[in-house]
Amino acid sequence: MTKRNRRTFTVEFKKQIVQLYENGKSRKEIIKEYELTSSSFDRWISQYRQSGSFKEEDNRTPEQKELIKLRKENQRLNMENDIFKASSADHGTKVSVIQNNLHKYSVSAMCAVLQLPKSTFYYEAKEKDTSGEEELTTLIVEIFHESRQNYGTQKIKHELNKKGFQVSRRRIGRIMEEQGLVSKYTVAQFKPVKSTCNESEQGNTLNRQFSQDQARKVVVSDLTYVRVRSKWHYICTILDLYNREIIGYSSGPQKDARLVQKAFASINGNLRDLELFHTDRGSEFKNQAIEELLETFNIDRSLSMKGCPYDNAVAEATYKVIKTEFVYGETFATQEQLDLALFDYVHWYNHIRIHGSLGYSSPIEFKKKHLNKFV
Repeated sequence: MTKRNRRTFTVEFKKQIVQLYENGKSRKEIIKEYELTSSSFDRWISQYRQSGSFKEEDNRTPEQKELIKLRKENQRLNMENDIFKASSADHGTKVSVIQNNLHKYSVSAMCAVLQLPKSTFYYEAKEKDTSGEEELTTLIVEIFHESRQNYGTQKIKHELNKKGFQVSRRRIGRIMEEQGLVSKYTVAQFKPVKSTCNESEQGNTLNRQFSQDQARKVVVSDLTYVRVRSKWHYICTILDLYNREIIGYSSGPQKDARLVQKAFASINGNLRDLELFHTDRGSEFKNQAIEELLETFNIDRSLSMKGCPYDNAVAEATYKVIKTEFVYGETFATQEQLDLALFDYVHWYNHIRIHGSLGYSSPIEFKKKHLNKFV
């Protein structure tokens, strides 16, 4: 029997599900369309109505809180039995015990059991090891996994800088190798066969002007492949050149103009704000419905020169990122599962993932910084 992968849902997604239900969509339809369990759906509705929060600790009964308290106390006693026996009263020995058990317990829990302040542990650990290797290793491991196993030494270095650590990329790389941390960017990439070419006479209006100083004026788009069971499905994104934000996206089993239309339909705001839409010459972008959409909202068209991927370099680079971070190594059982995973990834990409071209800010963070200059 195949083991089912455990699914995780963001707080934003849970709120959207509640809003769908509150706005009239039936419980049965939501559970079916998003492949949710009845218990999960009912729990989210109950939690939101009861406390407005999806955190378990905000929705527990007094009896549940007391039971958890007792369990934690039992765990504490087990840890005390496991650790405290091997330690003596002096701080140095306690620090050694904590360092030797970092793979089993958290620093906070062990400091509590040994009655040692965390600040004392970190200070004495640095005194014993002037390189601060243990603390630094812990931070690097945390940053790597919070990046969904995507960040390499360059981006980890910038995240460490934010936390007050000045560390060389060489040292970070050594620690990553010791901890077995391998970025998804080391995975070999599959290059699918290109589709037929759009022979339109439309020129390259964008002309590689990839740096834009206004949000939601110039957007670029492309499509990529993703495996759903044994078949190819496809992803389309619409990218704002101003801050590299994914403002529209879609996925489906057909690589066609309808997929592009769905991506446009997902954009929040008035499409008349867009001024220029640039793509390569893939045949999926040559369609009367797309032309009508662009004409209706007065959006100008731009096409790369035939056989020149550099004319759509930002979209090409973004799809390399998406394929490396989202597609490779993932298995999607259904189209609905792909939709949910893509929703979660786009939110992470826009709000959390740092981009070198944006001064190591996320797209949303970059936009907020820029807008604050004019407030």
